[in-house]
Amino acid sequence: MKAMQASLVEEVKVGAVPYKGLSSNAKDVVVQWLSKVGRDAQGAPTYGLRLFTVGPDGEIPTHNHAYEQTMYIISGQFECWAADPNTDEILNKRICGAGDMVYVPGMEPHGMRNTSAAEPGQFLCCICTLGV
Repeated sequence: MKAMQASLVEEVKVGAVPYKGLSSNAKDVVVQWLSKVGRDAQGAPTYGLRLFTVGPDGEIPTHNHAYEQTMYIISGQFECWAADPNTDEILNKRICGAGDMVYVPGMEPHGMRNTSAAEPGQFLCCICTLGV
């Protein structure tokens, strides 16, 4: 077992987010890998748990990836969306706040934005590991 304060885990700025061969920059987003994908030093062979902090008006642009993920909103309010993979039209948009969860299946285009112009928001994101 390993126990530690999450605040001691390194914050990494989220930069370019790839989608359909192009990249868009995330805006004011940092991630802390509380447990890493794969067989890491923390012994997490089947999942990754990440803590995201999104600044005021921060955004993770539309993107997709092969793994599934579940997000749990800790604080703040986020506009979350899913998009049609062929047209990029927004098909499902929801406002989610503390205590809400969002599940995203693999390869579904999705993104989210902090709706506050003054306060950061945080969410946990659990992802499954591929190829383990």
